[in-house]
Amino acid sequence: MKLVSWNVNGIRAIVKKNFSEDLKLLAPDVLGLQETKAQDDQVQEALFGLDGREGYELYSSSALKKGYSGTAILTRIKPLSVQAGIGVPHLDEEGRVLRAEFEDFHFITVYTPNSSSALKRLPFRQEWDVRFAEYLKELDQSKPIICCGDLNVAHQPIDLARPDANYNKTPGYTQAEIDGLTHLLQHVGLTDTWRTAHPDQIGYSWWSYRGGAREKNVGWRLDYMLSSDRLMPRLSEPTIHSDIHGSDHCPVSITLHA
Repeated sequence: MKLVSWNVNGIRAIVKKNFSEDLKLLAPDVLGLQETKAQDDQVQEALFGLDGREGYELYSSSALKKGYSGTAILTRIKPLSVQAGIGVPHLDEEGRVLRAEFEDFHFITVYTPNSSSALKRLPFRQEWDVRFAEYLKELDQSKPIICCGDLNVAHQPIDLARPDANYNKTPGYTQAEIDGLTHLLQHVGLTDTWRTAHPDQIGYSWWSYRGGAREKNVGWRLDYMLSSDRLMPRLSEPTIHSDIHGSDHCPVSITLHA
């Protein structure tokens, strides 16, 4: 089973690019999308009749604020159940979490809040990190989880091109956010699949649109495939698809074996 995650930075924008071809190339069994920037009906409309969409069921969770945030799942395998949110009303207004339950694991796509300019949303982000970790911990007790998405944090200095210049100044690389991801991994019992397989390799999944950052590979690794530790023996091929464009993020993937 191929599992893919992609922050598309606007589903209505990306379908006008090479999304059909990219979907066929990636050939996911389950695809978690983040930052759809559309209401549920608009997500459905954007993907309706899309070449390559055949055989997929679509689920989405949109923000109350129009054109903002939002997550979705495209899946070839019918889930046992699908649930939006983490059960905390004021944290669930932005459509940031969507979970599909399959026979032997939970698949969660998440768009973690950005701490925003001048770190003005960092307190909200810190509350999110704690409550999201609690949510995943509870889920993991019923069956293993694969949590994918834009976590909006570079966890280690190797995960961004200019760590010294950004540390404790730029959203996504403050000690509070780093600690939040460390706590998530340890508290729930999760593994960062790509970093574990490539401990010393530089790989980025997001590049600013400014200054030719992608061409110069001045990027950040913000997109993750996290797995319950006990599921790791069944996983292979964690991949960052940096050759796929269409968004300022690229897709990441993992293969789950029976």
